[in-house]
Amino acid sequence: MGQFKFIETKIKDLYIIQPNVVGDNRGYFMESYNKKDFFEAGLKMDFVQDNESKSKKGVLRGLHFQTKHTQGKLVRVTKGQVYDVAVDLRKGSPTFGMWEGVLLTEENKRQFYVPEGFAHGFLVVSDEAVFNYKCTDYYAPEYDSGLLWNDPDVAVQWPLEGIEELLLSEKDKKQKTLKELDVPFEYKGE
Repeated sequence: MGQFKFIETKIKDLYIIQPNVVGDNRGYFMESYNKKDFFEAGLKMDFVQDNESKSKKGVLRGLHFQTKHTQGKLVRVTKGQVYDVAVDLRKGSPTFGMWEGVLLTEENKRQFYVPEGFAHGFLVVSDEAVFNYKCTDYYAPEYDSGLLWNDPDVAVQWPLEGIEELLLSEKDKKQKTLKELDVPFEYKGE
């Protein structure tokens, strides 16, 4: 039996992953990744880079993707809470332009697998958060792109209640809408 529960979302290839956490009065232990378990679940990616960010409440990072050297990301929170979002940008996908969001916390230990062909971002809803992610390709700044976080056609329902100030990078304030994007991704499903 594997150490993970792979929860399918309404968007094909996008998974919420619940690790098996074993704990007692000393603390806990869990596997955050096991190639064999992931491969058995059909998630046959190879990770080449791990990243970590620390952000304060109200920081919204995203919605990002790379037009070449596209990255699949396995994301989780080791401190605090974030609302994590992925938007399907695969042309021809029955869920093109749709989004999925999940609350990732240090307590629930959930992870979110965001494959290539999706825009990804998160909002910090705790006082601060440490966010970790494994990537299937290297960061390539020359192919960095993004989708506007509040595109009305995508209509992500960010949990902004209790957020006094939304903090965005200058780049993220100026991203394109879905209608303006020339997305390079093709859907390869059935």
